[in-house]
Amino acid sequence: MLRKLRVVAAAATFTLITLYFLDFAGWLPESFHGLVSIQFLPAVLSLSLVTLAGLILATLLFGRIYCSVVCPTGIFQDIVNRIAGRLQKKRKRFAFAPAKTILRWSVLGVVVVTYLFGLTVVLSLLDPYGAYGRLVSNVFSPVYMAGNNLLEAIFTKFDNYTFYRTEVAVVSPLAFIVALATFGIIGFLAWKHGRSYCNTICPVGTLLGFLSKYALFKIRIDKNNCNGCGVCASKCKASCIDRKTHTVDYSRCVACFDCLDNCRQQAIQFSSTASKAAVPLAVKKGGIPQTVPTSSQPAPCSPPETAGASESPDRSRRQFLGTLLATAALLPEAFARKQEELLSGRKGYKRQHPLCPPGAVSPEHLLKHCTACHLCIAKCPSHVLKPAVTEYGLGGVMQPVMYFDRGFCNFDCTVCSDVCPNGAIHPLTVEQKHLTQVGRVVFIKEDCIVYADETSCGACSEHCPTQAVTMIPYKEGLTIPSIDPDICVGCGGCEYVCPARPFRAIHVEGNPVQSQAKPFERSGGSDVKIDDFGF
Repeated sequence: MLRKLRVVAAAATFTLITLYFLDFAGWLPESFHGLVSIQFLPAVLSLSLVTLAGLILATLLFGRIYCSVVCPTGIFQDIVNRIAGRLQKKRKRFAFAPAKTILRWSVLGVVVVTYLFGLTVVLSLLDPYGAYGRLVSNVFSPVYMAGNNLLEAIFTKFDNYTFYRTEVAVVSPLAFIVALATFGIIGFLAWKHGRSYCNTICPVGTLLGFLSKYALFKIRIDKNNCNGCGVCASKCKASCIDRKTHTVDYSRCVACFDCLDNCRQQAIQFSSTASKAAVPLAVKKGGIPQTVPTSSQPAPCSPPETAGASESPDRSRRQFLGTLLATAALLPEAFARKQEELLSGRKGYKRQHPLCPPGAVSPEHLLKHCTACHLCIAKCPSHVLKPAVTEYGLGGVMQPVMYFDRGFCNFDCTVCSDVCPNGAIHPLTVEQKHLTQVGRVVFIKEDCIVYADETSCGACSEHCPTQAVTMIPYKEGLTIPSIDPDICVGCGGCEYVCPARPFRAIHVEGNPVQSQAKPFERSGGSDVKIDDFGF
């Protein structure tokens, strides 16, 4: 019964979190972002004391129930393991293996040290929630949208317009490669070794594993009823049950309850205390406790061990090193990001400071709190958020940064600040968003088509919600942009619609620290909407 309840709860959590990342049409309620706020590392980084206290209390009561019910990466491994079990058809897939304690705590130490020194990318790569978020946003999402477009093509043939076509695109090649590598590494480890990723690499698993040793309710083995068949150990994907000593490594047990369902002797219980039958008298020979056999104790059947199970190579260490090498191989590509070519002999504009999402305060604040889960990127309706490469430095790889090549930041939109679970983007009201200055407008007269081609335009002024860009008389009936950076909020509407090529004549320069723009007076007119021409 416990396993069934766990499976149902995990399936519900996993499905809802995944659909929330994939929901580009806004079908799910906005309150669903609360599902991603109960993750462990986001709670730590956002200083969500209530959530953090709840997760710690749940661990101290029931063990690592977070890893099997709440964590999407943990549930993803269970799904892969389930598929592997069906395809391989091996009666005994797992066996007890000693804990890799040194490796576990070494990885955690590296994560903490690198984070303290500003290299947040290591924490981002190993955070289980962030890793799964990137996986869904960069790998699953294009497949999901392609399926949506296929259904749209089929339904429209029958005059049914339930679905509408959407753009299928990879947001960032680097993020796609990293997400694909994450999918391959975690999927391979889950396929071959069950929960080895959770118990060797994942920093959250190491922390919760330490707490779970003191849990009130644990998996307990009744030595009197156990006949040593080893079925529980063969089904334990955490490889934490030692059938020879009738012990469980509680630091690795993820409370999946598979052992309970597969024990034919009813010798395993999930209880707060060991039963009286599970604590037989013991004598010591050479300092080693031994169970005194009783007349009611079944004779052990001594089944054969799984061939080579106890001497399996340490593949987890190799996979971890491979992950680091693969990530390192991607860094030169990130530094070699292609810039705009100088086609006209004029020098193109280069931002001195990156544009952080509204509410992110500064790149420094973003580095301290963001784990690059890409939820804000997935939910941005204007598609102005992209994974950073070198904009924030090496430590901020894959964190969200604003670009206006596909749209501009909606003046009344606060989605990114609403959904951020880490506290990296502070929540903003619409009124606060109207005065949050992420950057300031910059006008390059020589690149403007009014100056260069003596052609009338005015697109930038039409798309400025604060009138930071206005048109003033120029010559021969033409008007040219005039800017007021103090009332500019950096929405990028002017930059997005500027028709000047190869270099846009108007840009938004990011603020080192987001500030408050001066109040402005809204003139009459309707809100700007984007059509096929960008006007």
